[in-house]
Amino acid sequence: MEHRVRPLNDAPLRTSGAEYVLYWCQMNRRVAANHALLYAVEKANELGLPVLVYEGLTCSYPHANDRIHTFVVANVPETEEALAALGIGYCFYLRQRPEDPNDVLYQLAARAALVVTDDYPTFIASWHNSSVPAKLGLAYHAVDSSCIIPMNRFEKREWAAYSMRPKVKRMLADHLVPVPPLRPAHRWTAPRPGWHVTVTAENVAALVVGCAIDHAIPPSIAFPGGRAAAERSLQRFLIDRLSRYARDKNSPSNHATSELSPYVHFGMISTLEIALAVEGYAAEQKLIAAEFLEELIVRRELAFNFARFTPNYDQLECLPDWALKTLAKHAGDRRDYVYTEAQFLAAETHDALWNACQQEMRLRGKIHGYYRMYWGKKIIEWSATHADALRTMIKCHDLYALDGRDPNTYTGILWCFGLHDRPWQERSVFGMIRFMSLDGMKRKTDVDCYLRDIAQMLRTGQDAAPGPSLLCS
Repeated sequence: MEHRVRPLNDAPLRTSGAEYVLYWCQMNRRVAANHALLYAVEKANELGLPVLVYEGLTCSYPHANDRIHTFVVANVPETEEALAALGIGYCFYLRQRPEDPNDVLYQLAARAALVVTDDYPTFIASWHNSSVPAKLGLAYHAVDSSCIIPMNRFEKREWAAYSMRPKVKRMLADHLVPVPPLRPAHRWTAPRPGWHVTVTAENVAALVVGCAIDHAIPPSIAFPGGRAAAERSLQRFLIDRLSRYARDKNSPSNHATSELSPYVHFGMISTLEIALAVEGYAAEQKLIAAEFLEELIVRRELAFNFARFTPNYDQLECLPDWALKTLAKHAGDRRDYVYTEAQFLAAETHDALWNACQQEMRLRGKIHGYYRMYWGKKIIEWSATHADALRTMIKCHDLYALDGRDPNTYTGILWCFGLHDRPWQERSVFGMIRFMSLDGMKRKTDVDCYLRDIAQMLRTGQDAAPGPSLLCS
């Protein structure tokens, strides 16, 4: 645990009059395999106090919409039930309108011995963790429960997977172990605050409708929120997909990927749980899982390392020098097509495959990983400037993606511009940045099948078949 905890201020514990240890659940919205919650329980046991978990969702985050709200709110009843079974207190605040109170955390912290929260390097959690600690007057500890190997184990930014991989290999055995069970010594018995919002499976939609957010972006047709949904996805991957992952992962209509990224992003399941389950199942079934574990651990934690040590993780300026130089050299190159942000968002280009990728994002809330590379490369090719391309990619994810605003998001987008890659053959617009072509996608994957799957989703409003596509069998 020592490498996972970062005190973010110099304030002491509150030793007089404290009623609980407060865990502010910002990103890891789960009870199981949560190092931050475990740390809160351990500190509470030392102090002879119960634990109170606070989870909030505000209407004021950028591009707040029905899709993200529904996904998050749907998880609340499962969290509350699991915590109640352990004797841990829980309160959920849904700030529905800008005029509603925005000081709930400070109200709770005023009676806490310590505030524990999630250590997370991007988006709102990162903003909160840089601004809130100085305002509290009591100890504020951020705990990394997002990575298998804690971000703190790395002292600097790693520049590519080749430098990250041997370090991960050396440290993995120490951290690829189950999180100990939660054993709070003191049960929570106090009443909940009056602003607590009770969530049931039946009232999720009504609660979301009552929020002052963008109601034009509906919930995903593919990903229901909640811990149980995450566990079902993991079991489906183990039983139906892991054996063919390495062979079929690049063609979306083969349905061979885990599709766990929305649940991982919102912390409904941890990569530690996934890795342990995959290792165990692969050993039992005599499967080779190395390729999946490389993506889950090395590549994902390279993204967290990048975001932790790069303040401008969402800007072109953070690219390696060779990429910046080649992009600058080709900044003025003529584009055969130039689309506006609005045209990209609406999936209105000349390229049927690109449009289908964007429609997948609009309908499902994520794009298949390999096809997202093509999607990003074409935005670079068809944008007036490289900066415009970056803004469009981030905007698309902010609006539609359930796995957006994540270290993996920013790293994956900037990979399209050369991050964690190497120089390739020089060409117009891209310079020496890797290029991807439609012909190449057709050679390597079943593009026609994918187009039929997306067309079916658009026609029916339902997700494609969960197994290998029936349309393409």
